[in-house]
Amino acid sequence: MLDFVYYPVSAVLWLWHTGFATVLGTAGGAAWVLAIVFLVVTIRVALYRPFLAQVKFSRTMAVLQPQVRRLQAEFAHDRERLTAEVRKLQQQHEFNILRAFAPMIVQLLIFLGLYHVLRSFDRTGPTANLLFGHPATPAPGPITANYVFAPDQVQSFLHAKILSAPLTATLATSGGAFGAVAAVALPLIAIAALATHATARAAATRQTTTTSQTRLITWMTMWLFPLGTVVAGLVMPIGILIYFATSNIWTFAQQHWVHRRLGPIPTTVPAVEPHED
Repeated sequence: MLDFVYYPVSAVLWLWHTGFATVLGTAGGAAWVLAIVFLVVTIRVALYRPFLAQVKFSRTMAVLQPQVRRLQAEFAHDRERLTAEVRKLQQQHEFNILRAFAPMIVQLLIFLGLYHVLRSFDRTGPTANLLFGHPATPAPGPITANYVFAPDQVQSFLHAKILSAPLTATLATSGGAFGAVAAVALPLIAIAALATHATARAAATRQTTTTSQTRLITWMTMWLFPLGTVVAGLVMPIGILIYFATSNIWTFAQQHWVHRRLGPIPTTVPAVEPHED
């Protein structure tokens, strides 16, 4: 369905794992853990410019809000004129809504791609049909290729562990290995949730104006999103949790660095030019 995503994601993961495996060996899980971490790094570096455009979009939107409200008051009874003036204002400030959503869509596709690729390493496991995984087949997973990964690499992933916890294990399906899985999964879930909360809290402190709607959105991002991360973490394989934790930490650090580099959001903008009736 999304082969145009699955193959590039698996190729980047393959490149990093092959490089780390030549140094650390293929027997342990360290090469796979580092490959997932550096997959995140590769993706986020590649998406830096779209991310910067997204940040500039949000800052521009915050700056324009007072002017938009003045236009709404001035042309409250002339919807056509209001639409034209708002569009003119947006064009003056190079306001493009696609800049806000493009990085999010790309990251979502990449997450789904990685989830699918990691789930596809084991096509006969108890959760093989869970969320985009291949259906179980009579052929055992270790001898089935997985996109660019050869069967021996598939077998390597299926046997990979971090601190005695398999990278394919989840808290919900860990069974007798619950203790070993929890020792790895719970800290990763906590890190991902705390990073999500910290990112939302930092964003809230940068808001120039607040309304009942923005306060509701802020509350949801600060508390419901981290809670959703915790709930999802209960059924996510450890390999995905490594991706989640790394990505969320990167998001928090990158936003802090970018906003610090750009400086405070301006609280005033040039006044709207007088309009002729």
